[in-house]
Amino acid sequence: MLERRRAPRYPVSLEAEVTEVETGAKLSGRTSDVSRLGCYIDTITPSPKGTKIVVRLKHSDEIFQTGAVVIYSSQGLGMGVAFTNFSPDQQALLDGWLATVSVS
Repeated sequence: MLERRRAPRYPVSLEAEVTEVETGAKLSGRTSDVSRLGCYIDTITPSPKGTKIVVRLKHSDEIFQTGAVVIYSSQGLGMGVAFTNFSPDQQALLDGWLATVSVS
């Protein structure tokens, strides 16, 4: 199978809160892997593919927040999301988290 990912993924479990932009619907879950460009969120009620969302990931007392779009959805299992519209400060925060994981 062809690997299309542009950034390495890391097995990171983070608390995740998702808000659908159009409806305001909220759901929660946990990440099972994270990269600089997106993550997979384990949740029983994932948003449909193509849904624009806001993702909040929590690690210790820090919050990473960004816009995202659902690129893969599997009912009862979870969803893959691609991050969009994040600030340099938020990117630096995420990079710091991933650097810690990559050396463990």
